[in-house]
Amino acid sequence: MIDKEVLKDSLHFRHACKVFDENKKIAQEDLEFILEAGRLSPSSFGMEHWRFVVVQDAKLKIAMRPLCWNQQQITTCSDLIVIVSKTNKVVSQEYSNAMFMRRGLTVEHFENYITRYTNFTHQLSSIKEWSLKQCYLAAANMMSYGAMVGIDSCPIEGFEKEPLEELLGIGHDEDIALLVPFGYRINPQTPKFRLSFEEIVEYR
Repeated sequence: MIDKEVLKDSLHFRHACKVFDENKKIAQEDLEFILEAGRLSPSSFGMEHWRFVVVQDAKLKIAMRPLCWNQQQITTCSDLIVIVSKTNKVVSQEYSNAMFMRRGLTVEHFENYITRYTNFTHQLSSIKEWSLKQCYLAAANMMSYGAMVGIDSCPIEGFEKEPLEELLGIGHDEDIALLVPFGYRINPQTPKFRLSFEEIVEYR
């Protein structure tokens, strides 16, 4: 098992990096390690609500930046991961059936899962919001795993959704959940402020 202090140190290392070193690129092996952390993330009903678009092309990053509140991370990062929510696909019968069938369930268990899943999704106030939440689980894992190997990141929600989706060719049945640029910091890390353990943890 990994030493707990090593894991804790990586959490302290992780911060919202505002400017990356444009000349320092992430090795493909490390990039795939981060993406694998996202792929293996948990999701509601195991539906894997996400897909990842990895933007490496400098010209595309430049085109994206004005649509992302002109944030420097967009063009200075090594790799920009766009996390896309498969909003409508996850409630399609074809997709949900395939995701449950791969588990090798008996007919009875399969039908029970489908019934439970259908009832659950029908009572949701917003399929879109539910799907977007799942994407944040993948994003958190990718940022944490990146920090473990000394790679910086910054979650970005500030962007013009429709123009950016049009630029990237994202279909109407999907939504961009968030952007996560990865790279290496060029400036010293700013202080990390968090509420104390006692302020946020309650035992009952």
